[in-house]
Amino acid sequence: MNNNLWILTEERPKKEVILAILKKFFNDYNLVVFIDNLRIIPVLDNNNFTFTYQLIGCTCNQINKIYIKSISGYSSFVDFLIFYQENEPNDKDKPIYIIEETKTDDKESRNTGVYQRCIKFIFAENYYPNVKKIMLYNLQIEQKEKPTETYIFGTRLLLTLNVEIIGKKLDPEIFKPFNSIAEILSFKASMRKAPTGNIPISINKILENKIEVSGRLFKAGRIGHDPNIGALSLICGVLRHLGWQDEIKITQHGLLQIHVKNNAKDKFLQVANKLNLLLDNIEIPKINMNEKYWHYETEGEKLGTIFVHLVVENFSCGQSIFENHAGCEKGYFIPREGQPISLAKYKDRELYKKGDKNQIIHIPDLILIDFDNNEVINIEGKIYSLRKKAIQELNNYDFIEENYIKKYYSDFKIIRTVVLYGSNEENIIEIEVGFLLNKNGKLILGVKAPDIFKLSIKNLLDFWSSTDIEL
Repeated sequence: MNNNLWILTEERPKKEVILAILKKFFNDYNLVVFIDNLRIIPVLDNNNFTFTYQLIGCTCNQINKIYIKSISGYSSFVDFLIFYQENEPNDKDKPIYIIEETKTDDKESRNTGVYQRCIKFIFAENYYPNVKKIMLYNLQIEQKEKPTETYIFGTRLLLTLNVEIIGKKLDPEIFKPFNSIAEILSFKASMRKAPTGNIPISINKILENKIEVSGRLFKAGRIGHDPNIGALSLICGVLRHLGWQDEIKITQHGLLQIHVKNNAKDKFLQVANKLNLLLDNIEIPKINMNEKYWHYETEGEKLGTIFVHLVVENFSCGQSIFENHAGCEKGYFIPREGQPISLAKYKDRELYKKGDKNQIIHIPDLILIDFDNNEVINIEGKIYSLRKKAIQELNNYDFIEENYIKKYYSDFKIIRTVVLYGSNEENIIEIEVGFLLNKNGKLILGVKAPDIFKLSIKNLLDFWSSTDIEL
């Protein structure tokens, strides 16, 4: 029997991303494949969800089936692990690919587009040192024509770590691995300097056996500032990769000893121990990386919201126009016409900075559109034990409805509902709850579930009762 292809992910699986992964796999393994209308199908057993999805619409003689499952990392974790084997993977198995996916280009953010995610590859290298690493850009807005220096530097560092970049056009004359530490120092020194008052990221060889890397790590009373954590981890990881075995010290970090607590879950402290880094005037506690890298997701609210998302998009004419599943990358708002839109975080950013927390814009976990019934459905996702909190949070959507949904979908009725995951319950009492996926995989519709929920679940059940293919 041929092997199965297993796609394990923290993210909501997107067809375009899955397709990009498949093309990479088929190209690398020189396989012939026929791809039709891809669909992500929840696998049911006796009408209960098995917490496994199957991708259909892809035929290859060397693959038995393509399965997708939700997982979570114990710390800094990539978006996808890909396995090519018969049995469901466990944490001892070796993947064929480690993949980080992003929709962010440096047109939006120089730091988030490259640096913020880099620490994930440093972590992954600890668990799977000889596995192919990929940064996959799933761009939904036009790529920046002229890349920034920050993006060029960060991408060249990734290439030096043997991370393959796919989904972006990269000029091979610009984007190439660094050949030496001296080349890294020279390139960084030539970059435009940080504005006055900012702490620059700089790399300086102080002595023949000492390199200092500056960068702020203090935020909100602790080690924070994710873009800098990623940047400093990447720089130091590349220095070690290129053979530097002597001292590397992080300076101008802004931390005091009181901010550096013995927190075994702190991702920067784990990396600092792994790479043998020093913090200027700070003693770093001894912390080991977790023994295990990932586990199957069995607790989180996203098990419910992702299920609803995929069932609606694959078993009805409905679609998502915004997604913010817990622990997943926030999507763009999709207007009826024009480019996708990044939702604002604050009504008035300046007032928020002055301490007015009422300026925070509350957003749903998922927004679906039902074209047949002219309805937009705002969804708050929670675990079952927090259902009352979820119902209260439905009251927070006035701003997004007035400033986005009504602006671009003015002729649509707006519905607010809750989607839950968890418990052994098989009935829903609260009328505000549209759907419950319980921990046994039972699919439970609320008494006032949106029509598109009812249609999608019915079509899913009909599919499994009538299909004659073995899934």
